[in-house]
Amino acid sequence: MNTPPPRIVTPERRTDDVGDTVLRPQSLTEFVGQAQARKNLSIFIEAAKKRGEALDHVLFVGPPGLGKTTLAQIVARELGVGFRATSGPVIAKAGDLAALLTNLEERDVLFIDEIHRLSPAVEEVLYPAMEDFQLDLIIGEGPAARSVKIELAKFTLVGATTRAGLLTNPLRDRFGIPIRLNFYTIEELERIVTRGARVLSIGMTPDGANEIARRARGTPRIAGRLLRRVRDFASAADADSIDRGIADRALSALEVDSAGLDAMDRRYLTTIAMNYGGGPVGVETMAAALSEPRDAIEDIIEPYLIQCGYLQRTPRGRLLTSHAFRHLGLAEPTRDPAQFGLFGGTDDDSD
Repeated sequence: MNTPPPRIVTPERRTDDVGDTVLRPQSLTEFVGQAQARKNLSIFIEAAKKRGEALDHVLFVGPPGLGKTTLAQIVARELGVGFRATSGPVIAKAGDLAALLTNLEERDVLFIDEIHRLSPAVEEVLYPAMEDFQLDLIIGEGPAARSVKIELAKFTLVGATTRAGLLTNPLRDRFGIPIRLNFYTIEELERIVTRGARVLSIGMTPDGANEIARRARGTPRIAGRLLRRVRDFASAADADSIDRGIADRALSALEVDSAGLDAMDRRYLTTIAMNYGGGPVGVETMAAALSEPRDAIEDIIEPYLIQCGYLQRTPRGRLLTSHAFRHLGLAEPTRDPAQFGLFGGTDDDSD
């Protein structure tokens, strides 16, 4: 089976996002959006620096592409300490984690992305490291096995997860500073796009920034990706700056519509509308109809459609809203109100 091309509006990190690094803010002052989170972080960082202590462990929770990795790097930079980064799936065994922890200097920041994917065995080693700054390791096997305690430098663990519900309670409770990141407003994304254009040395009109921001799905990573592609169209047209017309033509050519929906989103909505009368339809049925895994449906396609009010998850399945039919330019069928169930937002357990 052919692998589909990566979606330009996916909030997940793509291999061609290497150019995104130059657009990342370097300090809390440069960071746009997440005002309360930035304010709190600034206070916690300043307090830790004044006391000469390691910052309490930090947990960033939120959808992909909102700046969790960038904020982790900024935390280390503002503290003036070293920064090490890894991810949950990479730490396959306790020894991998031990190697990382024993190489940390005093007050360093260790960043673990996708921390919800740590194995139980690795988590068990992490608990005393976070709480007591000690490693409890078992050396040897059988009757000859013995426990060894290794003192660690006092460090700050910064974890990031898109799936807070998958974190175990013991791990979640060890983070003294939990921070939830939210989707960005269009105004915030306009500022991000304008700053990005300045970094990329391309002119940007206010209406051009607005056009890109409106289609960026509340996500800075997508805004930066769209900006880089629109810049390519502007360069090909020998344009000195990006205005609304250039942005609209470029994004339309990339099949990103005025609401930020791409071809996959529209295919998902159209399938429910045309094949299932607007729903309800189960997620497994939709996964089969689109030849996509269930996880991709639930984690990548549906969140933005729900956020925009195009889709409801009901006890009986997925259901299109009137807003979705209007966006598709289709007539809404007459439906039994009972299809919506008692709790329209309840996750679908059918299928």
